[in-house]
Amino acid sequence: MPKNLTRPDVPHAIAPPPIPDNRIVTLDEFIIRSEKDFEYATGELTGLLRDIGVAAKIINREVNKAGLVNILGVSSGNENQSGDVQQKLDVYANERLVECLQNSGECCAVASEENDDIIPVPGVGYKPNHYVVLFDPLDGSSNIDVNVSVGTIFAIYRRISDPSGPPSREDFLQPGKRQVAAGYVLYGTSTILVYTTGRGVNGFTLDPSIGEFCLSHRNMRIPDNGQNYSVNQGYYSKFDLEMRRYIDHCSDQNYGLRYIGSMVSDIHRILIHGGIFLYPSTRKYPGGKLRLLYECNPLAMIVEQAGGKAINTGLKRILDIAPGELHQRSTVALGSPAMVDELKAFIERYSALPI
Repeated sequence: MPKNLTRPDVPHAIAPPPIPDNRIVTLDEFIIRSEKDFEYATGELTGLLRDIGVAAKIINREVNKAGLVNILGVSSGNENQSGDVQQKLDVYANERLVECLQNSGECCAVASEENDDIIPVPGVGYKPNHYVVLFDPLDGSSNIDVNVSVGTIFAIYRRISDPSGPPSREDFLQPGKRQVAAGYVLYGTSTILVYTTGRGVNGFTLDPSIGEFCLSHRNMRIPDNGQNYSVNQGYYSKFDLEMRRYIDHCSDQNYGLRYIGSMVSDIHRILIHGGIFLYPSTRKYPGGKLRLLYECNPLAMIVEQAGGKAINTGLKRILDIAPGELHQRSTVALGSPAMVDELKAFIERYSALPI
């Protein structure tokens, strides 16, 4: 049985010396040094994270020149599996991620918000591949035409099917607590890649002068409380009573409303400054709108690893939810632990449904 490199019972190797705070550390160097924390590391996960880093650089290049080339706007009026209108950059980012993840042969299959089903990845030589990767290639892509920040979200799981056989959907339909790595890339005023392998959260900013992601945010910790809340308040009248009461409370407390419309951007701000992100049910989406596997799970892992909390509006921990389908939707509330607990109290008090 393959060893799960993220199990807490796996003994660690002697950690390498700490990196001095004043030295530039690239993403590749950091990943390789972190690999030495695992006695049984094989380099597969390291290779996957580096592949994602390469894809992020390519996508960043196109995002930053989107107004100069013909990759703005809707892609022939197509919709993805989730019912969202595909933008041209959605398709481009999706293709680049699939290509980069196929290069090294470290994963056996990928799944994307933009594709109906899983995409098997051919092996390289006789090397077995033990991982699957899920991603939202361009979160918030409707913001591209107005030059607002967008991002890429990814999650990595260890496959549960026999490595000698083909991958299966069950490899992807695992609860979020089984993620071995998760992260996002934010294409904003600077481009930053944030990821975790279950041992804290670190951020790397792309230095365009050398074409490398460099360590810029060590051991990121979300503030216990915050003064901002992030929700599409235009849907206020369509929210359940407990959500309206909580939003009223935020307004009464003079919390700032900060909503960008790109989940990566909203979560990144909360990770730095504290706050809470909400996407509850509406009349149109009674089960929630955001995708559990491509958005909620990876960002919930990031938030929890940074000291925050992530639940749905039924008060269930996001990472404990057992998915039943690839494009399953969910409600979500995540951010500073004190604010998530505050929301929980409102749900318990005002919800018309049994919790």
